[in-house]
Amino acid sequence: MAQRHDEILGLGARVFAIDVDTPEQHSAMIEKLDLPFPMLSDPDRSLAIEPLGLADPKHPGKIAHPAIIIVTSDGTEAYRRVSRDFADRLAEDELVDALRRLGLPPTDQEPPIVGSAVAGERAMPDHAMLPYWRGARFAAVALGSRHPQAKEDADQLVAQMDRFTEAYKARLR
Repeated sequence: MAQRHDEILGLGARVFAIDVDTPEQHSAMIEKLDLPFPMLSDPDRSLAIEPLGLADPKHPGKIAHPAIIIVTSDGTEAYRRVSRDFADRLAEDELVDALRRLGLPPTDQEPPIVGSAVAGERAMPDHAMLPYWRGARFAAVALGSRHPQAKEDADQLVAQMDRFTEAYKARLR
């Protein structure tokens, strides 16, 4: 992840995440996944999630749609990709390609400052992540083979689970 983050910074992006979790939950996530970027808290979705049109009104947990928004240094939105739901994630290569097309100047970004880390009550323990992704991958393969109309989505989910698994294994090395 750190190598990809450096590449993204070289393409002119500052990276951060915004979601409804608490700062303590964010600190736990940053530690657990060794994330090289800060996470910002918007618990009632009013500060950024709703104003940016990212709220998922159908989700009972009131989470935001995963999204990538690239804003230039003058505040112009240059790229937007909002996912359909929590399982639809942009591949890192697609983000890097979008940044390359923009031709922004390189930027610097300090690593996140990790505060008091308290995982949420539903946080997945570290040891469960690889089996979870493996199970999700196999379920997607099965659904894609049973339902041809869902094959493309299933293939995207399989690729995502493979990316997550490889990134996590690389982090452990």
